Parts: sequence; C-alpha cells; structure tokens
Amino acid sequence: MSEPEVYIRRVEKRDRAEFLELMLASREFHQPWIAPPLTDRAFAHYHARTRRDDHEGLLVCKRNDDHIAGVINVNNVVRGSFLSASLGYYVGAPFVGRGYMRSGLLLVVDFAFDELGLHRLEANIQPANLRSLKLVADCGFTREGSSEQFLFIDGRWRDHERWAITDTRATLRTPP
Repeated sequence: MSEPEVYIRRVEKRDRAEFLELMLASREFHQPWIAPPLTDRAFAHYHARTRRDDHEGLLVCKRNDDHIAGVINVNNVVRGSFLSASLGYYVGAPFVGRGYMRSGLLLVVDFAFDELGLHRLEANIQPANLRSLKLVADCGFTREGSSEQFLFIDGRWRDHERWAITDTRATLRTPP
C-alpha cells in the first residue's frame, strides 16, 4: 500500500496565518455546514480549546509541501467507561475532491483508537451535506440515526444524521 498524500499533526499557534487564510478563502464553501475560526481572536480561542484534555485539533497537511488542506477535530473526549468523542472536520475549498480528507480521517481514526485509546468516534452531519456523508461512509462509519435540531450552526438549529465507528479490539479496556 502506498503512503498517503497527507499526514496529520496538532494545530499550533504558528499555523494562525495559513489557517485563517485558508478558512477565509473557503468561507462560502463551508456555509451552512460549519463555522470555522475566521479571525485572530477566534483562532486563539480554538487553539486554546485544542490544548484541553478533552479536545484534539488536528491539521490534515499535504505531504509534498506541508500546506494545510483541512482540519479534523476530536471533540468532547470522554474517558472512563465511555472512551468516546465526536468529530468535526472541514476541508479547504482549494482541496475539495482530492481525497485528502478521506486519507486524513482514516489517520485520525487510527490516532483516536491507538494513541488516545478511544473506543468510539461519532460524526454528526447535516442530511444535505452529501460530501460529508459520503466521506464517513467511505471511512467505515455506520449510520445510527437522526438527531433533530441537534447543533446551532449558521444562525439556526439544524438536524443531523449520527454516524459512528467503533474500535472492536478485544484488548481494548478502560484504563485503570
């Protein structure tokens, strides 16, 4: 199997300028699906959140030039007997349809299961966001149901489909 065209890494303060430039250039593409940070202040808040124990902010970077192609966040990490988290993700508009997010999401699933020791990842997606639904299906997630008025995005409460993937290794146990 060939090496993916992307790698993932944690978001850093030094990423601010490139990150914001990409998100501003992708603003129309992201609506009404997601509201990424678009200002210095919003990026500072986002970066601070990724430093907490219950969040991971991961950049999907192109291997050939190290530029940011997208973002995948592992949010609301719950330990103990739950070992689960929710995902949020968005690609930069110039990189749509190139397979970067598929490769990145597969890397994040491995990271979440192997490095973070999680058992389950959940992605909640607006039903009309066909690209996102295809992405999670292609990465092995299973549709579990619907959640009405689940998230407040772009000025209103929006319905979502709930998709999840589970680490089924028999050796996975709750840490002491």
